[in-house]
Amino acid sequence: MLEKDIEKVLVTQEEIREIASKLGKELTQEYQDKFPLVVGLLNGCVPFMGVLLGEMDMHLEVGFMDVSSYHGGIESSGDVKILKDLEISVHNRHILLAEDIVDTGRTIKVIRELLLYRGAASVKVVTLLDKPTGRVVEFVPDYIGKTIPKEFVVGFGLDYEEKYRNLPYVGVLKPEVYNK
Repeated sequence: MLEKDIEKVLVTQEEIREIASKLGKELTQEYQDKFPLVVGLLNGCVPFMGVLLGEMDMHLEVGFMDVSSYHGGIESSGDVKILKDLEISVHNRHILLAEDIVDTGRTIKVIRELLLYRGAASVKVVTLLDKPTGRVVEFVPDYIGKTIPKEFVVGFGLDYEEKYRNLPYVGVLKPEVYNK
């Protein structure tokens, strides 16, 4: 049913598993003795973060923040709102922000700066997808699964009006779906 709204598959289920495996190995090496706090930005991070955590062979802690800058549209409004804050202190902790996509860079840059302000020892960003052509602020994720073109993507956590998050792959949404 959902496939009828997808123009093309951009990242397959198999590619996502390979990306998570590669990033998991890299993060295991870098954070092995640091007991990192892996922070997911809800809701889109959940599928990727789940697969990624399974590939990280180390002790770590998990936390979540609910942050929004889309407010129902297809483009970031630039107005970053924290709907649910972290319940874990970040003071002197090594933080790894897990994201489904870095697009405009606004939200992730604000959250990174906030966590550093709160005393984090380090804050790095791991993202399944990077869309640098969508940037409106300067920001480069530390760990990138795949760089994608400027297309409106859904699936594997990414949504349009809270729909399509449950697709097992990342696909390009047909413009007629959101240009109503």
